[in-house]
Amino acid sequence: MSVKSRLFGIFLHKWYPEVNHHCPNAPTILVGTKLDLRDDKDTIEKLKEKKLSPITYPQGLALAKELGSVKYLECSALTQKGLKMVFDEAIRAVLCPKPTKKTKKGCVLL
Repeated sequence: MSVKSRLFGIFLHKWYPEVNHHCPNAPTILVGTKLDLRDDKDTIEKLKEKKLSPITYPQGLALAKELGSVKYLECSALTQKGLKMVFDEAIRAVLCPKPTKKTKKGCVLL
């Protein structure tokens, strides 16, 4: 069992329906956090004791595609790695949404 199955289950059954219900047309970005812990030996050892493993980038990307998210990103608040990109992409997703098949509008500039 990986952390993936447990956390993805929580996300899929609680948070994703909540966001979809209240903001059905909002673009979503799935963000994997605590990236710094993926290669941390102590964290990996603790997960192994529980028969778990960290979520990999391909696993996160696959879930983002399954959910129809516009992006999958990873970041670490501790090291700041990828953090600016998360905010940049969130802004871009709102200001320059990818057109749907019905809509042929361009990017809105403010």
